[in-house]
Amino acid sequence: MAKHHPHPVVDLRTSPYIRRAPSVDQIMRNVVYALLPVCAFSVYLFGISALALMLVTTLSCLLSEQFFCWMAKKKSTLPDFSAVITGLLLALTLPPGFPLWMGAIAGIVGISLGKILFGGIGCNVFNPALVGRAFVQAAFPVAISTWTPTFAANRFSEFIPSTLALPFMTPAATAEWSKTVAIDGFTGATPLALMKFEGVMVRTSDLFFGTTAGSAGETSALLILLCGTYPVARNMMDWRLPASVILGTAICAEFFYLLDPASYPTPLFMILSGGLMLGAVFMASDMVASPVTPWGIVLYGLIIGLLTVLIRLFGGLTEGVMYAILFANAASPLLETFTQPKVFGGDK
Repeated sequence: MAKHHPHPVVDLRTSPYIRRAPSVDQIMRNVVYALLPVCAFSVYLFGISALALMLVTTLSCLLSEQFFCWMAKKKSTLPDFSAVITGLLLALTLPPGFPLWMGAIAGIVGISLGKILFGGIGCNVFNPALVGRAFVQAAFPVAISTWTPTFAANRFSEFIPSTLALPFMTPAATAEWSKTVAIDGFTGATPLALMKFEGVMVRTSDLFFGTTAGSAGETSALLILLCGTYPVARNMMDWRLPASVILGTAICAEFFYLLDPASYPTPLFMILSGGLMLGAVFMASDMVASPVTPWGIVLYGLIIGLLTVLIRLFGGLTEGVMYAILFANAASPLLETFTQPKVFGGDK
């Protein structure tokens, strides 16, 4: 007669315990989830113009990617959500009143030159959203440096006049729309422009909570940080990367602030203003264009922070995050090469 065990038999296994890594579409979809509150807050600040810009840039990215898949006679890559992220991030880096036809061009360029040209997802050297943004920065310098105020009274019922401007036409602000903003509001300066050209420092609380003019998604540093904790908690983003960007910015800004506090802003202003938080959390962390080695990640972030401060203080532009990230993207392969960990028992 068979002898019964008083306890169930447990199958013991030795390490390593390998778990299946999340797929590309799972990672990208979770990044989209993390971006949605930032997008919603942008619509709250700037109204239907910001919403329309997000829809147009995202749609142009999706259609462009689908077109190239059709041309190459390959399976559609739209389900991986990478084109959605490119479209959303692109819109968040643009002025909320940016003409929609220019936003569509930025999306097409971002996908074609920033992604497809290098072989598609997993092969891009640069962040595709920033490639599209850099193109329109050079092609339409006036439109991309025209800012609108937050909390306009009619922002949910009327478009910002420049939003629906026809191609190659200069929009004029309607009387009804301009009545709801301050005299200098329609071309209001961003905190970085006020600092650089007028020596005026915006209150830290306004930068932290996001009540200032700027690009559609770069206003609230607090919200971006909170949203960034989600992919970090899901192990889909290395926390050292945004932390290194912020640290590099703080070190470089502190150096100049100590040299001349009357001429240079505080490190906290540099960290909270402009697109630094959005760039550090959601753009510099591009898994393809950033290093994977531990020390490579740290150096990568420090370079972005250093270059951002130098461009802001001494460059012709008020903002330097975009060019800093693109430069670091180009340096990423070198950083990985020089920071490869030593194999146990072998030479580095």
